Amino acid sequence: MSAPSRILLGLIGTGIQASRTPPMHEHEGDAQGLRVLYQTIDLERLGLGPEALPELLTAAERMGFAGLNITHPCKQAVIPHLDALSPDAAALGAVNTVVLREGRRVGHNTDWWGFAESFRRNLPGAALGRVVQLGAGGAGAAVAHALLTLGVQDLAIADVDPTRAEQVAEGLCGRFGAGRARASTDLAADMAQADGLAHCTPTGMAAHPGLPLPAELLRPALWVAEIVYFPIETELLRVARGLGCRTLDGGGMAVFQAVEAFRLFTGREPDPARMLRHFAELGDKAAKTAA
Repeated sequence: MSAPSRILLGLIGTGIQASRTPPMHEHEGDAQGLRVLYQTIDLERLGLGPEALPELLTAAERMGFAGLNITHPCKQAVIPHLDALSPDAAALGAVNTVVLREGRRVGHNTDWWGFAESFRRNLPGAALGRVVQLGAGGAGAAVAHALLTLGVQDLAIADVDPTRAEQVAEGLCGRFGAGRARASTDLAADMAQADGLAHCTPTGMAAHPGLPLPAELLRPALWVAEIVYFPIETELLRVARGLGCRTLDGGGMAVFQAVEAFRLFTGREPDPARMLRHFAELGDKAAKTAA
């Protein structure tokens, strides 16, 4: 029996030690007889910022990496250092997956599909008339694209940088039609009219605890979707569930973006159900360790 093939992958981002992406890829590779070696490249631990991307990309190529996942704060900063973009990545202006092949760096975005697939599976029948989104960074651009693909009619985007929210909204209107998205100028008013809330900022992560908006803006009729998955129950989800809101945690997006990235990296068809089970097992292990 021949030895399994071997592939080297990596994740570039800040504060990524708890990421479940590396073990998800390695486990799925094992199940398919493919030796996946997945390395975290944590800018925080290295004392580096996004300005180190050219050096890191070159190093990955020289060491034979087949691809890299890209996360906060590099999803937009990586674009000038790539040779080509998939249509989705070009439209979104954000990359979370870089395939390194035949001397070329090709950027893709699997985040938007990951969010859309998780939403379809876990919030069926959710009202999609008016939605508020917090955050217009790389992940926010992907989620906004997913929401309009799912059928949201009016998306109000709020960001600490109003210009960034305006740019994302403008791009969405160009792709989906005038009036489908806008920058929020009155969060309280938009929340009062909303059917749902999508949260796409780092607030709620283990390193950034807390709520991303005043709790009084939440109400039972809202659905609340989160992209943070460490912890799997953020303060936002805890409060929303306490009110009786339908909720979606960030786990599904994390798994389904990895499903598509695995396909791009390896050319093999992953098993989403197996990857979902493994993600849940990793969460159980993390909970036991924390206890």
